[in-house]
Amino acid sequence: MDVVKRAPAGAPHALAMEAAGLAWLAEGEVAGGTRIARAWLDGAVLRIARVAEAAATPARAEALGRSLAALHASGAPWHCCPPPGAGEPFEIGSSRTRLAPLPTGESWGKAWATISVRPILERCVQRGRLGDDEAATLARAVDRMADGAFDAPQPAGVPPVARIHGDLWSGNVLWSDVDTGAVLIDPHAQGGHAETDLAMLALFGLPHLDTVLAAYDEAAPLAEGWRERIPMQQLQPLLVHTLLFGGGYAGRAVEVARSLG
Repeated sequence: MDVVKRAPAGAPHALAMEAAGLAWLAEGEVAGGTRIARAWLDGAVLRIARVAEAAATPARAEALGRSLAALHASGAPWHCCPPPGAGEPFEIGSSRTRLAPLPTGESWGKAWATISVRPILERCVQRGRLGDDEAATLARAVDRMADGAFDAPQPAGVPPVARIHGDLWSGNVLWSDVDTGAVLIDPHAQGGHAETDLAMLALFGLPHLDTVLAAYDEAAPLAEGWRERIPMQQLQPLLVHTLLFGGGYAGRAVEVARSLG
C-alpha cells in the first residue's frame, strides 16, 4: 500500500515541490546515486511507494556512503536552486524556507547565508525565539558565513555545486535491502554543499554513521577540515528547529555560533 501525503495548511505547492525534488534526486541513480522513494501526484495528494525496510548494518551503511557521494556528484546549476519542475513560491518544508530561482552570489557561503540562514534567523527574532544578545551572536556568525569564512571545496569528484537531499536527518533514511543500502524520502532537494547533507546525518544521529562517512570519504575524499565544519553546517537546521519548536534548540544554535568566532 502506498503512503499518502497531503499538503500542509496554507501550502498547496508543497506536494509539487516534494515530487519535483524526488524526481530530480532519482536522476542520480543512473550513476550509482542513493535510491530515492518513488512518488507521483494524484490529484490533491502525493502517493509514495512504500519502502520495504531492513535493519541498519555496516554493509548497508557502507553502500549508503558510497551512493550518497554519487548522488552529490550529479550536480546542480547554482547554490540553493530549486529542483527542475518546481514552481513558485519555491518554498520547502514546514519552515517554508525559500529557494533561489536565480543565482545569489558566487560562493556557497554567500548564497547559503542569504537564502537559507539569515531569513530564518530574522523570523526567529520576530517570533521572540531569541533574545537580543543571542540574535546578535548568531548574526555575526551569519555575516562571516556570507563573507566566505567557512567556504570549502566540495569533495573530490563532486562539481562546484552538489545535488543535495537538503533534509538528510536519520528519519529520512530508510534502510533497505537495495544495492545502495537505503532509500531516501522527504527531501528539501536543492543545489548546495555536499557537507550539508553529511552534517545533517550527524545532527540527530544515524546508525553506523562513522561507516557511512568513511565510505563516503573513500569514494569522494572530503576537503581538509570537514569534521570541524560540521557544527557550522548544522546552524541552519538548528535555527529552523528554533523557529518551529523553540525549546533548547536556540541555546544549541547560539553555542554553535559562539564556537565559530
